[in-house]
Amino acid sequence: MRAAPWPHVAHAVETAATIFKPVSCDLLSMSPKLANSTPRRRQGGRFAKMHEARRLNLPVIRQFIRRYDYQLKFVVECRTDFAEIETILGRLGRVERERVLIMPQGRTPKSLGKKAAWIVDLCKASGFRYSPRLHIDLFGNRRGT
Repeated sequence: MRAAPWPHVAHAVETAATIFKPVSCDLLSMSPKLANSTPRRRQGGRFAKMHEARRLNLPVIRQFIRRYDYQLKFVVECRTDFAEIETILGRLGRVERERVLIMPQGRTPKSLGKKAAWIVDLCKASGFRYSPRLHIDLFGNRRGT
């Protein structure tokens, strides 16, 4: 078997962090869902109540933070989402701000580009990191990319 060209290949696991299960990884990337993710219009809001009840599990997030090298990634739709993020971080306790990544919500490079400038400015002011949706720029809004 040929050795990897890198001295250490990182293994990352991405999760919404609603259920705790031990994993083997070098980095745990948690993507807690903000209120903007609640499907209020889909199928007449049929799933909104269930989604809202399950989208954020702070005890599980705290457990992951205690056990793993981690990052928190939030998908932002509008400026007020930053206030919700600050509330979540306050409720979690000690979270290093540089471990927080902000990614714009969008399905096209054009829509993402419109949000990027103000999101980057708010990230700088908040001490967060900005994460583009490179997969959409490269492949479009397709599953599996």
